[in-house]
Parts: sequence; structure tokens; C-alpha cells
Amino acid sequence: MDPAFWPGKRVLVTGHTGFKGGWLSFWLKLLGADVAGYALPPSTDPSLFQVAGISQGMKSVIADVRDFDRLSAAISEFRPDIVFHLAAQPLVRYSYVHPLETYSTNVMGTVNVLEALRRTGGVKVVVNVTSDKCYENKERSKGYREDEPLGGYDPYSSSKACAELVTAAYRSSFFNPDEYSRHGLALASARAGNVIGGGDWAQDRLIPDIMRAFLAGKPVVIRNPQAIRPWQHVLEPSSGYLMLAENLWREGTKFAEAWNFGPDESDAKPVRWIVEKVAQAWGRPEAWKEERSDRLHEAVNLSLDCSKAKEKLGWHPRWSLDRALDSVNEWYRAYRDGKKVAQVMLHQITQYQGT
Repeated sequence: MDPAFWPGKRVLVTGHTGFKGGWLSFWLKLLGADVAGYALPPSTDPSLFQVAGISQGMKSVIADVRDFDRLSAAISEFRPDIVFHLAAQPLVRYSYVHPLETYSTNVMGTVNVLEALRRTGGVKVVVNVTSDKCYENKERSKGYREDEPLGGYDPYSSSKACAELVTAAYRSSFFNPDEYSRHGLALASARAGNVIGGGDWAQDRLIPDIMRAFLAGKPVVIRNPQAIRPWQHVLEPSSGYLMLAENLWREGTKFAEAWNFGPDESDAKPVRWIVEKVAQAWGRPEAWKEERSDRLHEAVNLSLDCSKAKEKLGWHPRWSLDRALDSVNEWYRAYRDGKKVAQVMLHQITQYQGT
């Protein structure tokens, strides 16, 4: 990542009120970019957007990505150079209860963004952030590569595979790399693993579930302790998105495709390992139990092969899972103690950039 690239760039982040979008917006502001955000109000209380003051120093539009006219107006007004599309319904279990909302947001929301950009013109780089769950999961230990089949058992995973197909279709039909000199837009997608970090309060995610329970003095209830996930700190894929955008800007036709950003194989750990590690750090090694009821389908094993990003982008994970968990604990302890979490985020980004 090149910090000198970002000063003065006009960057739109959809989903800036969410966890990943909030961290990315915060980092872009630190890099000197002129940042705007477009998203629904935060879906949780508390939220990273609120407690870290994400909206300070940026233009913030609170609106629905499914509202094409409002979205188009916001894009036309801001005239971004670079767009990171993160606005989404991001939860697997929620998608079982609200499949229509999940598909309309994740699929048609993506269509709306790309169509608004096509009609507006002037945008040079677009990174559509989807998910590692977009792959047809065979429950294998080997990581999935970018050229492997897309799929999805549940509505969320399926909707992310659909968003990838939409991205590929728009790239072929309207932003074809072979016609880059005509349209001037480089479009890529990014698939990340299970992202953790301070400020995530979503329901039915492991770290938020743990922290809510511990801060309330209650045991945390775990659904699937043996499930293995590719855990990574939120700064890891965010750095990948930034590096990808820089390369798309400089050599769009070469990098306009799908990219995986995940941890090293050694950091794919079972849920139980994460829970026990965090519980020990908080002095509550006994404070968790398994919930055996209400079992919806969830993948047991899922990992990414990130060799392409490592070889072609020069991206690689910088923090081990232990280091990532230390940062997570630092953030939530600061929140518990009433400290300014924005200062914690600044400190962690500075540390990350120096590693």
C-alpha cells in the first residue's frame, strides 16, 4: 500500500456506517482522501459509526442502496474517483429470516451501484467487496481459488455469489478491460474471510457475541464450536482493498478481476479456539457454553487460497491471529473503560502500517 497515493482522491464508501465500512472510511481519512459515505443508519446500538465518530471529516449520506434515484443523485453530486462498495446485509442467520431483504440489498443493491456509476461516468476504480462465502463450499480443507465455482447454501452466501456474477457481467458488458480506453473504469471484486476487530456489534457474529456477554458479566453461548474459519483482523482485507484500488488506478486492465484476501493457513482456527483464547485474556476461561438448539446450516470448514494476491499485488497478512485478538481485546477494553476508541483505532492503524 502506498500512503502517498491517497491524498486528494475522491473516494465513495457504500456501507460506511457498518463495521468494515467504518474502519475503511476511518483509514482513508487518515490517508488524506476526500471521503464520502452512503449507507443506511447503523444497524446496532452501540455502533462503531457512533462511538468512533466515523462521520467526522467526511460527507455522510444516510440512505438505502436499493433507492436507485437517491443513490444516483449522491454519486452525481460527489463525483468520486474511486468507489468501494460494502453496503450489504452481512449476516448468514439473518438471511434465513429475511431472504427478500438479503437478496434485494446484496444483489439489486450491487446492480444499482454499478448502473449508477455507468450512467454517471467519471469514476476510474470500483472495488466490490463480497465474501469468502460466495464459493460453492465442498467442506474441504484446501482453500478456494478465485477461478473456482460460485455457490451458496444459505440466502446470504447465495446472494454474495450473485453479486459476484453481477460484477462479472457488468465488467464484460460495460467495463470490459479490452475497451478500457473508451470507458476508463476498472472493476474488481474482493472476497475476504471472517473479519474481526474492535467496534463490531452485529448479532450472531462470534466476537460481538463474546464481548456483549463478557461486558454484561454473562457466559457466551456458542453454536458451533468445531467450525473452522479463516479469521483475520479488519485491517488485513482493508489493506488489500486499498492496494487493489491503487493497482486498478495505475493498470486497470491487468487487475480488473476477482481477488481473495484471507489469513495464512495457520490462522484458520475452530470457533472453540477463539472463544477460549479471548475468555482467557478477559480472565473468564469458564464463561462459555454450547447451544445445541436452533441449528441452521452453517459451513464447518471454509478457507481461501490467497496466493494470487500475494504474487500479483504483493499483499500478504501482516498480523498473526494472536496479534489480531490482542487488538480486538484492546479496543473493547477501551470502550468498557470509557476511553476514546478513535485513538485506539489510530494507534492500531499506525502499528499495522509499520509492520
